[in-house]
Amino acid sequence: MKKTLLIVDDDLSILKLLNFILSKEYEIVVKNNGIEAFGWLEDGNMPKLIISDLQMPYFDGQSFIKNVKISGFYRDIPVIVLSAAHDLDEQIANMPFKVDAFIHKPFNPTTLKAAINQALQVYDAANSN
Repeated sequence: MKKTLLIVDDDLSILKLLNFILSKEYEIVVKNNGIEAFGWLEDGNMPKLIISDLQMPYFDGQSFIKNVKISGFYRDIPVIVLSAAHDLDEQIANMPFKVDAFIHKPFNPTTLKAAINQALQVYDAANSN
């Protein structure tokens, strides 16, 4: 059974690219903003990893990730930020929560896959008890 990845981004071309790159190895769930993504989580779904943009309408990525990380149910889910934000380094420095990887758009698919594999290995090792 494939592991489920939740991808949160409002850019259709990025969503299609990520689905193309990752769907052979993973079950992909796509949401266009943090509101849709958090609603999906609250419906009882539990992905193995979240990939989120920071710049989205309604409920931006930073707010979404903050809510995931302060939640008792979802806080241990690995999170990778995939963003084209010009001030990404500054946003990273100001985040009050841990994120497993930060990748700038445009991105190298090999780098993204390596970050996913690393985050999942750490998560699986921490939860193998």
